[in-house]
Amino acid sequence: MANLSLDFQFKSSIDKVWNALTQSETLAQWVMENNFKPIEGYKCQFRNEEIDLVVDSEVLVVDKPHKLSYTWVGGPIDTIVTWTLTQEGETTYLHLDHTGFEEENQAFMGAKYGWASMVDQLKTVLEES
Repeated sequence: MANLSLDFQFKSSIDKVWNALTQSETLAQWVMENNFKPIEGYKCQFRNEEIDLVVDSEVLVVDKPHKLSYTWVGGPIDTIVTWTLTQEGETTYLHLDHTGFEEENQAFMGAKYGWASMVDQLKTVLEES
């Protein structure tokens, strides 16, 4: 098994970052279109019509504003995404664990690149709101 682990930091409050991770409209600005709701057991989808991608998800953990976890099943992968948030002063630290990859293959590298790119978009969303 291969697991992806990435760390990010933002000059935004933990609540603002949490909202960007859990509000469907905001998620659509930096991840993809979705019908996400931060309710444990809720089943939803993330959709990118441009690349014909549908990701099926089920919310596993909602511990506002510190931890959010959901399944990420689409294309060749059946994985779990977990976000962990901590705040120190004016900085919020965001840790991503994306677990369950079979190996460090194309899907793993695509996720690594994809999340880094999407979190760049998240920085822009947080700065503009």
